Amino acid sequence: MGKEKPNREMIRPLRRFTLCAAALLLAACGARPGTSLEEFRTTIYRPAYAAGFEIVGAEGLQSTILRTRTPWQGAAEGTATALFIARNGETPPAGFDGQTVEAGAQRIVCMSSTHVAMLDAVGAAPRIVGVSGRESIANGYVAAHPDRVGDVGYDGNMDYERLLSLRPDLVLLFGVNGASPMEPKLRELGIPFCYIGEYLEESPLGKAEWLVAVAETIDRREEGERAFAPIPERYEALKAKVAESAARPKVMINAPYGDSWFMASAESYVARLIADAGGDYIYRENTSNRSLPIDLEEAYLLASGADVWINAGSFRTLAEFRARLPKFAGVPCVRRGEIYNCDRRTNAAGGNDYWESGVVRPDVVLHDLIAVFHPEALDAADREMHYYRKLE
Repeated sequence: MGKEKPNREMIRPLRRFTLCAAALLLAACGARPGTSLEEFRTTIYRPAYAAGFEIVGAEGLQSTILRTRTPWQGAAEGTATALFIARNGETPPAGFDGQTVEAGAQRIVCMSSTHVAMLDAVGAAPRIVGVSGRESIANGYVAAHPDRVGDVGYDGNMDYERLLSLRPDLVLLFGVNGASPMEPKLRELGIPFCYIGEYLEESPLGKAEWLVAVAETIDRREEGERAFAPIPERYEALKAKVAESAARPKVMINAPYGDSWFMASAESYVARLIADAGGDYIYRENTSNRSLPIDLEEAYLLASGADVWINAGSFRTLAEFRARLPKFAGVPCVRRGEIYNCDRRTNAAGGNDYWESGVVRPDVVLHDLIAVFHPEALDAADREMHYYRKLE
C-alpha cells in the first residue's frame, strides 16, 4: 500500500512555518542575505595618525572589514588588501575578494617581531603560536615559551609543514618591494592572512596606531584603543618640553653596510623622532620615501659636522667603534664619546626590543632621545634610558 500524498492545504502552512523559522534563524545569527560591499561604508575606526588602514562596518551587522592601503613598499597607487572579520555567523558581502577570519582568532602566526609586540600590548601574547626567527625575538613571552611558540622560518625558506601543524587561525604578513611570497601558498592551504603595514608609516605615532588594527583581528579593538590612547598624550607632552629649545644638536645616524652607508629620508620615522626630540637630522638631501646609500666620503663629511651620533651599527663599545671605523675615530662627536645605540634591550641572539615594543611605544623612544639631546629638559631622576645607551 503506497504512502498517502500530502495535499496542498497541508503543504502551505508547512512552507510558511519553514520560511518563518529560516527568517528567525537569520535574525538570530545576525546574517543579512544580499549584503553588498558598498554597504560597508560606516567608519568603525578612523586612525588619527596612521595612513595605511581603516576599519569599516555596515549598518545592522557586527562584522567589520580591515582595509590596508599600500600594503607593501612600492605598491602601485590604489593597491589595497582587505580582511573580513566575521561575527555572528555573518558572511562576506557580495563582491568581497579579500581574506576572511572569524572574530576572536585564537592562534596567530606573526611574520614580524613588531606584530608580536602589538599583540603583547593588548594582553594577547598567549595567542601567538608561531613566529619567524624565534631566537632573534626579544619578547619575554616568546622567549619563555619555546614549547608553545613554533618557528616557521622566513619568507624565502618557510617550513609549511610546521606552519600547518600550528593550526593558525590567521597569519600576520608584511611585504617588502611586493606582496609576500607566502601569499600563494597560504591561499592554497586555506590559511587566512592579513598584511600589517606599520613599517611603511613615517609618523612614529602612526606606526604605533597599527596596534588597533592588530587588536581588531582578534576582536579586541577596544583594548587596542585603550592601549594606544595614552601614547600620543605622553608623546606630545615630551615633545613640548623641547619645542622651544634654541640649541638643536646635529645628529648623525647609522654605520656602513658593506661599501655603502644608508641614510634615512628627511621625512622618515627616525628623522621625525630626531626633530621631535629637539635634534637636527644632518642629512636633508634625501626627500624620497626610503633610505638611500651614500659613499664613505660623504658619510665622513656628515659625521664631521655632527654633535651626536645615534643608531651606530652593532658596536658594543666605543673602543670597538673606533677600532672598526678608524677613519671616523677623529671626528668631534666620536672624540667626545657622543655615540649612542638603541640596543640596550637586546638578547643573546641579537633580538632587539627597540624594533618590537619600541615601535609600539614611540613615547618611550622619544624620551630616550630627549635624554640624549636635551637632558636638561628632564628631571634629574627621569633621565635613565630604556632602549638607548651610550657607548663606553
